[in-house]
Amino acid sequence: MKSFIKNVANIVLKEFLQFKRDPKMFGIILIAPVVQLVLLGYAATLDVKEIKTVILDNDKSEYSRKLIEDVGSSNFFLIYDFAENYKEVTETIDKGDATFAIIIPNDFEYKIGRNEKAPIQTIFNGSDGNTASIAAGYFTKIINSFSTNIVYSLQDKNGIKISKTGNISPEVRVWYNPEISTRNFMVPGIVALLLSIITLILTSLAIVKEKEIGTLEQLIVTPIKPIELILGKIIPFIILGFIAVLIVIAAMNLIFGITVRGSLSFLLFSSFLYLLSTLGLGLFVSTISTTQQQAMMISIFGVMMPMLYLSGFAFPIENMPPIIQYISYFIPLRYFVTIIRGVVLKGIGFYELYFDTLMLFITGILILFLSAKRFRKYI
Repeated sequence: MKSFIKNVANIVLKEFLQFKRDPKMFGIILIAPVVQLVLLGYAATLDVKEIKTVILDNDKSEYSRKLIEDVGSSNFFLIYDFAENYKEVTETIDKGDATFAIIIPNDFEYKIGRNEKAPIQTIFNGSDGNTASIAAGYFTKIINSFSTNIVYSLQDKNGIKISKTGNISPEVRVWYNPEISTRNFMVPGIVALLLSIITLILTSLAIVKEKEIGTLEQLIVTPIKPIELILGKIIPFIILGFIAVLIVIAAMNLIFGITVRGSLSFLLFSSFLYLLSTLGLGLFVSTISTTQQQAMMISIFGVMMPMLYLSGFAFPIENMPPIIQYISYFIPLRYFVTIIRGVVLKGIGFYELYFDTLMLFITGILILFLSAKRFRKYI
């Protein structure tokens, strides 16, 4: 037992000495995650604000000006330009200078005065379906409020007494993310993504590098057992992974003001379970790669990209086809993203997340066991 611990400790020490000789590696592990968190945290947002709008007002009346004022005073639309004709509207949207257009006809106020329907045309740049649908919802709310105010104003001018009627007034409460900010939803998922990158890619690269320079063959001919070699290789990345998690969580709090509402110890325990999967996958990639370039390509396109798309990190799993939803159950990142968002945003713990924790444990042990078994055959 003593020799086992001593051999593992010596390999771990050797790994850290290699890191020490390569200062860039420490930069990649400890500094790059914070930089990526900042960049992705500010860039990875689906919030729609300041929608550039071009307006063609053919009526130039009191009511058309009031409608334009309501649109411009909202927090969602930014009036980019006033067009002189329909061709200018088309050119502005074609160039991408505006994503939304309002065309007010020349009989807009006239029809309102005659209590007739007064249609207006709206054009959305549907190449970005998410922005177009959200912008349509914003404008519908504005136009409904505008129409209601006109009806009350006309009734008041005509001396029509408005009888009070009962109405339903909903009181909306948003839990966990009161500002309804996409950033609060995305940033915890970015922590999981960065942990995946650090452990999976760097583990595979470190082992393949040993293969390229010939030191792996030297380790194989020593009395060191395969299990000792495997543990000695993955333990340093477990330690560095935990350090990276703590650094990124601290940066998440300091930069974005997002605190961990739940148990930090449970979050770290879940991180350890997830590390079993990523380290196992990194170990597997190292056995099928002969160069560091191959390991990098396989890690990114063969492992990371499918995990990113199918985990619910950016795209809701519920919106995917049924067959893809079933496949996502084999993706460890799916469970870890659910856990980290639950702990950080909702403040829930093991009781509510026991299924995801159990699945994370099972997939982690299974992946690491199969990868270690293949690695032992490989060496």
